[in-house]
Amino acid sequence: MKNTDKILGKAVDIIVRHLESNSQVVNYQTANLLKKKIDLTLPDDGATLEELLPIVESYLQYSVRTGSTQFFNLLFSGYSIPGILGEMVTSAANTTMHTYEAAPVATLMEIELIKKLNDLVGFNEGEGLMVTGGSNANMIGMLCGRHQVLPEAKLKGLGNHQLVAFVSEQAHYSYAKAANLLGIGIDNLVKVESDNDGKMISEALEVAIQKSLSEEKTPFFVGATAGTTVLGAFDPLPAIAEITSQYGLWLHVDGAWGAPVLFSDKHKHLLVGSELVDSFTWDAHKLMGVPLICSAILVRDKGILRQACSGGGTDYLFHDDENESYNLGQMSLQCGRKVDALKSWLCWKYYGNKGYQKQIDNLFEIANYATEYIRNCDNLELIAEPEFLNICFRYISQEHKFDSTALDDLNLEIRQKLIHSGAAFVNYAHYQGKTIIRLILANSELKKADLEKFFHNFVNAGKICEESITYNNS
Repeated sequence: MKNTDKILGKAVDIIVRHLESNSQVVNYQTANLLKKKIDLTLPDDGATLEELLPIVESYLQYSVRTGSTQFFNLLFSGYSIPGILGEMVTSAANTTMHTYEAAPVATLMEIELIKKLNDLVGFNEGEGLMVTGGSNANMIGMLCGRHQVLPEAKLKGLGNHQLVAFVSEQAHYSYAKAANLLGIGIDNLVKVESDNDGKMISEALEVAIQKSLSEEKTPFFVGATAGTTVLGAFDPLPAIAEITSQYGLWLHVDGAWGAPVLFSDKHKHLLVGSELVDSFTWDAHKLMGVPLICSAILVRDKGILRQACSGGGTDYLFHDDENESYNLGQMSLQCGRKVDALKSWLCWKYYGNKGYQKQIDNLFEIANYATEYIRNCDNLELIAEPEFLNICFRYISQEHKFDSTALDDLNLEIRQKLIHSGAAFVNYAHYQGKTIIRLILANSELKKADLEKFFHNFVNAGKICEESITYNNS
């Protein structure tokens, strides 16, 4: 351990400089070029800690700066010092979450964290667990639904039962993976029509359920979404819950992106009816700014997680003792499970409910500003009226006529130009037959000046790309 403190101090300095740097979002390199610039070999003889520091610097030099206020690419952005501190402590302690005996403080923190999340959703007697991402939380929600309708499937499989699940056509692709893994079959995942705002149409859901019944199949699960990945739409939970209650279906909500609106008195109406659902996905690593991965599956009624997920381990892992009721492992599909609760607990302790409310409200104001900026810019077209923090738009030309395919290609070229230059990192999506730019506002540090900088760079890049295309075609 000689000089370890000095080496770790230097490493922390490198990380802090990376976080505070105002340089480009990414130092873009092709994969073949990057392989030549970084020594990726693993030698026979080990290196010293000191020799690892330049590698850490190179890693950060060529990594995407997701903490930058010009990073709008995914449903997360920014960074949190309490969260980073939590990651450091978690790695240093290096425990696992299967029993209270192995992780006493972390267990109590996770239980408290889950209770607070359940309170926000409206699950007064609920339970829950930290899991390895929103996709896995959605899968566990579907597993709980399967267990409710067909508990014998845990031991004997589906048999001749043809279970059917329903999600919006705007829902996350993880539901298809869940249908595959749980033996439901992707073809038995019915995608229900959404309206022009991207919300599931409840009447279409009921028609789809009745159709499955007429085909002598077994409808069992509905996956609603709170904040879809493209438009940021919130499905109408009260109307959907009325239908699932009528037909005895499990209702899950993928709130991975949109759940934190529940912190805001002004915007929590978007999740009205959340207390009516059976399970709920919450990703703290998205809008709450906690380091990846930090996800939870929340369930309204206690007992179902253990019933659906438990299996084995009682002969050597789970012991009868005074803390048995605090063992979380039998509610989990995992055995080894990283402590994700600490970083989220520290962030919540640092910001408090009021701090998170302020962040959410501020981002909605930023979204309104972005929307009006697009409306007032001749070279930008708003594709959909935003309900949340997803701003969908595209570049349009005032000087040249482009057909739909050429306009799609132009917007893709603008995006690539911004990424390759390191000026901004933003993503695209396809909506109503158009290729559009999807601007995600997740960084709590965003200011109007950051958006002005982005749009200025975007329009300038658009004009350069536009002239290049017309010149090459002339």
